[in-house]
Amino acid sequence: MIYEYQTIKAPVEGILLKEKGSKFLGYAYPIKDEDELKECLEKIKEEHPKATHHCYAYRLGLKGEMYRANDDGEPSGSAGLPIYNQLISKDLTNVLLLVVRYYGGVKLGVGNLVRVYKETAKSTLEEAEFVVKELESKIKINFPFSLQNIVFAILNKYDAKILDFKAQTQCEISAVIKTSQKENFLEALSEIHQVVYSVVE
Repeated sequence: MIYEYQTIKAPVEGILLKEKGSKFLGYAYPIKDEDELKECLEKIKEEHPKATHHCYAYRLGLKGEMYRANDDGEPSGSAGLPIYNQLISKDLTNVLLLVVRYYGGVKLGVGNLVRVYKETAKSTLEEAEFVVKELESKIKINFPFSLQNIVFAILNKYDAKILDFKAQTQCEISAVIKTSQKENFLEALSEIHQVVYSVVE
């Protein structure tokens, strides 16, 4: 099983390349899902309403199984694919890589477009900090107050992050744990009488 993936730590914005009067601006965003993807695309379109093209590629999922390359009106395969190939070459996922073009009046031809989109995408990623993230699982645990020391000992042992703790006669904890540790963690919980848990995501 794969429990980790490589992405970028923070957004990179406005990396500029010029070619025969045309301006190319590169952007890269870490994204978790399609909602964040749409937000980033809308943000760029609002910032650059007069741009001729908003070409982009993205990969989502542990192995980048959800992906798309978009030429946005440029000749087929001349923009989205060179951008997408940069994500592949750096083995990045959960990333949106986008190049905004302002047409400068001189046609570049397909060969030049491929080169410039590739260079802009590459320069943009060179400014990004790559990080390896581990998959996490969210777990809800219910238990009597009298067992809280035992439950907390298990949480500590597996480096769980507590998101929420409701301390009453019957306690409830929401915690996040590394997916790679999930099976062992749940097994440890299952050995304690009166502890009920569920995996949220």
